[in-house]
Amino acid sequence: MLHTYILFIIVVVLAVLTSILTRKLTVAGGIAGGVLATFIYLGIGVFGILMLGLFFLLGTLATAWQSNTKNKLGIAEKHSGQRTIEQVLANGGVAGLLGLLAICYPENLPLWAIMTAGSLASATADTLSSELGSVYGKRFYNCITFKRDHRGLDGVISLEGVLIGVVGSAFIAVVYCTGYGWSVAALLMVVAAGTIGNLTDSVLGATLERKGLLQNNMVNFLNTLAGALVALALYTIYINSI
Repeated sequence: MLHTYILFIIVVVLAVLTSILTRKLTVAGGIAGGVLATFIYLGIGVFGILMLGLFFLLGTLATAWQSNTKNKLGIAEKHSGQRTIEQVLANGGVAGLLGLLAICYPENLPLWAIMTAGSLASATADTLSSELGSVYGKRFYNCITFKRDHRGLDGVISLEGVLIGVVGSAFIAVVYCTGYGWSVAALLMVVAAGTIGNLTDSVLGATLERKGLLQNNMVNFLNTLAGALVALALYTIYINSI
């Protein structure tokens, strides 16, 4: 067991240093990411870390994809694609808190695990639908009024972007099911949680964020919280029905 922890620490340190040196994360963002990863590993386990790693990998690739096109459209990620500590906490903070809860209350691990999956599925769906939907979307609509709107604006979605987000949620769901048991119900619960969380982000963006009442990082935090809560609700309904 001790050897496993030592190996984990080595892997996390190397991953954090690599992310900082390749300018994927700021120094503060890298440290915060390492702390969150530790909570998730100790509480949720190896597959919790794999879900977090998959989110980071897909998000990094999506952010870098067609970067020149995004720059021309004026929708490129700020900080040259570097994730700041605020962004790390906004996207991974809920999962980190769930990891901490799992450390304190390990008897409820199945609940914390699926909530973590829902949270990270939501973060993945939001990132992929934003980064890739803006590039590949054909028609863009305000998610509240469903009237045509400009790509890249808060609360503006496209069919292509939503579907890309569903695929992102499905990736996280597959990792979750691999670690915690395969079932159609579990797969659908995580995908639904990620998709609803992603749409929550759009609704908050079209309303509170556009009015200046919420900043983007808080919207992202709330969308991951929504994903976790939807997973909690669906899991509770499922358990009580069997």
